[in-house]
Amino acid sequence: MKSHKDLIVWQKSMEHVAAIYVATRAFPKDELFGIVSQMRRAAVSIPSNIAEGYGRVYDKETVKFLSNALGSASELETQLIISKNLDYMPIEEAQKLISQIHEIISMLSALIKSIS
Repeated sequence: MKSHKDLIVWQKSMEHVAAIYVATRAFPKDELFGIVSQMRRAAVSIPSNIAEGYGRVYDKETVKFLSNALGSASELETQLIISKNLDYMPIEEAQKLISQIHEIISMLSALIKSIS
């Protein structure tokens, strides 16, 4: 593997960042500094932590940053459920984004297991 950019989980998480930014544009304006900001930060944190982990020399450090990415993915999953429950996005869009984050969580879990 040449870099983190070769990881499918990194690629999928980058696509998910874009999807989160698009989805949150339609949220109520009074949520701009609330759940919108939290969701965007959590989404960006996932590929960022994957990249930082793969920039490390030791497996233990790599696993630490992948675990951070997994935590951010779980946080984003919760925020997506909250957004769906508050009707901030159409149910179909929410379900699609939740399904995508479940896939990212599964991939991160498998990657962490393979390195540990």
